[in-house]
Amino acid sequence: MVTSHEVARLAGVSQPTVSRALRDSAKVSEETKRRVREAAAALGYVPSAMGRALSVGRSGRVGLLLTDLHNQFYPHVIASMHDALEDLGYQLVLITESSEAGPIADRIASSGLDGVLLTTTTLDSILPIRLRDRQIPFVYFNRTSSSVEADSVTVDPSQGIDAMIKTLVDFGHRDVAAIFGARNTSTGESRETCTREALDTAGISIPQRWTRHGPFDFETGHIGARELLQASDRPTVILCGNDVVALGALNAAAELGIEVPGEVSIVGFDDLPTSSWALIELTTVGFDLDAMSQEAARLLVQRVERRSDTAYVHAVYPTELRLRRTLGRPSTMPSATSQPHIAAP
Repeated sequence: MVTSHEVARLAGVSQPTVSRALRDSAKVSEETKRRVREAAAALGYVPSAMGRALSVGRSGRVGLLLTDLHNQFYPHVIASMHDALEDLGYQLVLITESSEAGPIADRIASSGLDGVLLTTTTLDSILPIRLRDRQIPFVYFNRTSSSVEADSVTVDPSQGIDAMIKTLVDFGHRDVAAIFGARNTSTGESRETCTREALDTAGISIPQRWTRHGPFDFETGHIGARELLQASDRPTVILCGNDVVALGALNAAAELGIEVPGEVSIVGFDDLPTSSWALIELTTVGFDLDAMSQEAARLLVQRVERRSDTAYVHAVYPTELRLRRTLGRPSTMPSATSQPHIAAP
């Protein structure tokens, strides 16, 4: 196995200079860096990640923890997080678990990761406590927990939801149903609260018989929508906890031969890339997911490199209505050749 000492001899420098040059240290001249890189390439030298970790106290690897494996929201954040971390000199490691219970914190600690991005945390999770106790830096992404304060990147759903409720009321909807997300998540809790408050302002409430809760997955939307659409009295619009739930609801309507938006309107939340496809054209509440993903990566690296030297940062991104085909006027309303103009929130 080629060592850094052999590279040093070929390049005519010391071994520590080889290490600094391959880390692109500002203390090494560009000419020396060039000679070292050429020598390393000629010998086929690959720096040892373990050796680098011992020398700088970091592995250069951070984890992305996913426990909600059926939620199509999370695959869309991986690429942006990977690219942002790569630019910062870090490698992204995907950690998949069925839940946050069990010795996950111990496995994260033993893996040598510098920190972890928590994307699927529930309100009752004890993982943040265990990570804090092991002094493992972490950042909440999209979801948060009140058990431990930490850096976080989330959205404010109120702006987009307010615009969405105003639009459906302007369209003439009064019979509103909802398939909300899981009650044990901060996203499920905040989106439901904002929705009910906006509807209450408009003088509308969601009857218990038209209310459903469940995980943010396709089955929740599919089963919930089938129940709502097969009832003797059905709503004119179904509000869904996220786009994946909305896709399940759209599929249920198609199976039952119910036209969207002719007979029922369906609305989502998140604005996943698939939601804008011509085949779907889902009306939804959206935000800058790429910017959020990149900010979470930046905050984690900052926390890893500075540890507790800085105050916690809580980055909150605005939301807006993305009006598309699946929200229209209820079938009992007179048809119109054009929809009302909706100002950007």
